[in-house]
Amino acid sequence: MERDKTDGNGTSTVEDDSIRNEEHTGTGVERRRSNRDQSPPQLGSRILVTWFELTAVGITGSILGTTVGGPVGFLIYLATSLLTVGVIFYNVNQLIKGWVQLTGELS
Repeated sequence: MERDKTDGNGTSTVEDDSIRNEEHTGTGVERRRSNRDQSPPQLGSRILVTWFELTAVGITGSILGTTVGGPVGFLIYLATSLLTVGVIFYNVNQLIKGWVQLTGELS
């Protein structure tokens, strides 16, 4: 939408809202620069989160496996092992995704 603006000298100018919105929201280049200021993915916090998740899965699996026992307990043990691998893969994937996003915006 276009608007007429009059400055102090009585000169009329036409201003387009899309230009004004672009000035306020910033261009893609400016957004990329602000994203560059982001810190890289934090390896220490990802390790801590992974450790908590692995501890929770391991304790839960061991309690269930011991309580049930027998062949079903063995299946719970296998499921716990599978969940452990899933937790590790998920957290490694999140860390790699953060690094790729960071390096992709720098190029």
